[in-house]
Amino acid sequence: MTVVGPFGLSVRDQALEADVQAGLAAVEEGLLEATKSEVPFITEAAQHLVRAGGKRFRPLLVMLTAQFGDPYAPGVVPSAVVVELTHLATLYHDDVMDEASVRRGVDSANTRWGNSVAVLTGDFLFARASQILADLGPEAVRIQAEAFERLVTGQILETAGPVDGRDPVEHYLDVLAGKTGSLIAVSCRFGSMMSGADESVVDVLTQYGERLGVAFQLADDVLDIASEGHESGKTPGTDLREGIPTMPVLRLRERAARLGLAEDAALCELLDSDLGDDERLAEALAALRGHPALEQARRDTVRFAEEARAALAPLPECDAKAALTELCDAVVHRAG
Repeated sequence: MTVVGPFGLSVRDQALEADVQAGLAAVEEGLLEATKSEVPFITEAAQHLVRAGGKRFRPLLVMLTAQFGDPYAPGVVPSAVVVELTHLATLYHDDVMDEASVRRGVDSANTRWGNSVAVLTGDFLFARASQILADLGPEAVRIQAEAFERLVTGQILETAGPVDGRDPVEHYLDVLAGKTGSLIAVSCRFGSMMSGADESVVDVLTQYGERLGVAFQLADDVLDIASEGHESGKTPGTDLREGIPTMPVLRLRERAARLGLAEDAALCELLDSDLGDDERLAEALAALRGHPALEQARRDTVRFAEEARAALAPLPECDAKAALTELCDAVVHRAG
């Protein structure tokens, strides 16, 4: 049994391991090639996060889902490059919106070069992804465009907040399905589709990716509060500081409204205050780390990971299915 990738994914079949490792190596080369420019400064900025590393979770899903068809099909690696370039581009933009100072353990692009360069670099990556996508055919272009619309819509809905009368938790889950689930679902769809898998298999794997994507983001929500920074690669409490109501905060507010406890109300008041102050932010993080709302958010993560696992049921038993199932456990473990 061999461990593959930063998730500690154990692969029991040597052929599968070789395919995944070779595919991810090819994706890495493709990312470096796609981020080159005739302008050296653009190359430096565009490769900033590529060279910082990262989980390559989306390319890993492309490689695993391609096992349900021909994993050597010519569109598999380019489609993995497309989804990772798209993901990287959103990170440049997210860091500007969040005023984040650290990403993947290094200075964020906006900290290093300013907001304008960070935004334009993200746009550059979108452009390069589109160029690669054009060679994959009109269906791939349409799928990516629809996913990108969902991603942006999810981000806008997060910014706008729920309409009056809408359950904030339900609203937030819709946000996550758009801004994270959509691209992870496309990763699974591209891998299986480009490999020539049956349409029914492509549909199953797309549904799996959607649910896994929500679980993945919920795990990130927990990490933003529970980690010390080395696990998530970004500054803990970034979402709290920016006033973004992630799942632990939403569960806290839900509990405060239901039980009416003074300590919950006090914590909500702290979260509503100016968390730009480092001491106040540290106080909020410490309080949330010991609060039942964080455990509820972990249970939410487990629920969506289990839904992803259940979605795989129609697929035949094989090493690729076992690896995808194990990814559900790996995502939950991140939030543990």
